[in-house]
Amino acid sequence: MADDSAAAAIDGNVLVAKSLSHLGVTHMFGVVGIPVTSLATQAMALGIRFIAFHNEQSAGYAASAYGYLTGRPGILLTVSGPGCVHGLAGLSNAWANTWPMVMISGSCDQRDAGRGDFQELDQIEAVKAFSKLSEKAKDVREIPDCVARVLNRAVSGRPGGCYLDLPSDVLRQKIVESEADDLVAKVETFSGHVPPARASLRSEIESAVKLLRKAERPLIVFGKGAAYSRAEDEVKKLVELTGIPFLPTPMGKGLLPDTHELSATAARSLAIGKCDVALVVGARLNWLLHFGEAPKWSKDVSFVLVDVSEEEIELRKPHLGIVGDAKTVVGLLNREIKDDPFCLGKSNPWVEAISKKAKENGEKMEMQLVKDVVPFNFLTPMRIIRDAILAVEGPSPVVVSEGANTMDVGRSVLVQKEPRTRLDAGTWGTMGVGLGYCIAAAVASPDRLVVAVEGDSGFGFSAMEVETLVRYNLAVVVIVFNNGGVYGGDRRSPEEISGPYKEDPAPTSFVPNAGYHKLIEAFGGKGYIVETPDELKSALSESFAARKPAVVNVIIDPFAGAESGRLQHKN
Repeated sequence: MADDSAAAAIDGNVLVAKSLSHLGVTHMFGVVGIPVTSLATQAMALGIRFIAFHNEQSAGYAASAYGYLTGRPGILLTVSGPGCVHGLAGLSNAWANTWPMVMISGSCDQRDAGRGDFQELDQIEAVKAFSKLSEKAKDVREIPDCVARVLNRAVSGRPGGCYLDLPSDVLRQKIVESEADDLVAKVETFSGHVPPARASLRSEIESAVKLLRKAERPLIVFGKGAAYSRAEDEVKKLVELTGIPFLPTPMGKGLLPDTHELSATAARSLAIGKCDVALVVGARLNWLLHFGEAPKWSKDVSFVLVDVSEEEIELRKPHLGIVGDAKTVVGLLNREIKDDPFCLGKSNPWVEAISKKAKENGEKMEMQLVKDVVPFNFLTPMRIIRDAILAVEGPSPVVVSEGANTMDVGRSVLVQKEPRTRLDAGTWGTMGVGLGYCIAAAVASPDRLVVAVEGDSGFGFSAMEVETLVRYNLAVVVIVFNNGGVYGGDRRSPEEISGPYKEDPAPTSFVPNAGYHKLIEAFGGKGYIVETPDELKSALSESFAARKPAVVNVIIDPFAGAESGRLQHKN
């Protein structure tokens, strides 16, 4: 029974914090205010690190990326109404990328619902499209079970976002602390487990291996789902057992080093256009993989699709579908192959063709990269950044990349050597994720330097969070490719410059040569502006060595890139 007068009573805020702590939560991201400020304070008192942002959108992106990087749900805390709506950016990003996350929002008093209360919103309904499970604690005693259910559901099956609604009257309710502790102790243990492989997988495993064994031009494709699953050891073993070339999706890069001799990244068109069997592990046949359709893929290719979601396999209708966790399934494939091994070998015509094309394309790229072009194009500074990142000793830095041209060029030039060290716009092509992802990476992997390579448009979405970098003294260096706007300033033809507002800037234009580096200086961070190779090398050397918050403002020729990057056909 709730007891408001007892000295040993605690309120709902403390009980939420106790529940989260008991279930292993160590970090939260968010923006405080009515009615959740006390919740954040109590969480900190119990050893949970609360990273306070300026905007729930960036905090939500941080929570979603934290879930991917750690395998445990990232926690976003927001206020009610508008705060919840802002947080939907992060929740929807977790949904699109299938990353575990829980958004916790305060809400209005239950007795005032429907009467126009302060920041009132039917938040359960608002999050519906992006939440695997939405819970509302209607009484203080329900809090521990609600917390446990959303945490567990976020990681079960295909990972994703869940939502917990905490009315302000429930947060104020009191409960005797001994009763609260009993309720917390009884909640379902948060395991974070992956679903076990089904016993019926044996026939699918045998069929998959048979297909790979008989294929003339097999290809292994893996994505961020395999990275999330921590399948790097199993994938490495599979590639090296069979000698099959592999192709990572953008965020699958690093699961095996980009420099691996069987990497088909530099021969992507040949690899997907000519392969006859494609084993796709932890990647969806969506727009990033051209839906698995001709003309990018051969019309006769047989797909073996490994996915944790049965619905995904039913949607794509592959030649063979295997429902299961990537790490588990690839391990079973290795075991099956080990009993009757096969390996293509370096002299295999398919392997030779991939290697030859990758070498040719790599040499063509290096011929462009070796030139020092000033004013900067995209390639010259990207090469300098690549070399600086590769020179970092110890664990590989986490690279965060967003923008049109900046991200596209970076995907081809920057080299990933370790898993989960590349974060970009992802499945949804989301702009604005940069600073949130940086903060998540710095918190999740404090031993790694974080390097963001951002277009000026992408940077602008969350630029104010550089203050957050400084406040928490995070080892993040943000490199802004400043070309004066979206895609590169004003690219209109004379015929397009007309109408009563023709003197206004173009819709794609920003202030030329903007001093983005000065923004972080205002908060005590280090800023650099660079226009030459030597200036950029010096700035990167100094900032990487310092491992302190910094912004490097790289002035780019506004006409160096292409409108819409590599997606011009969609604009």
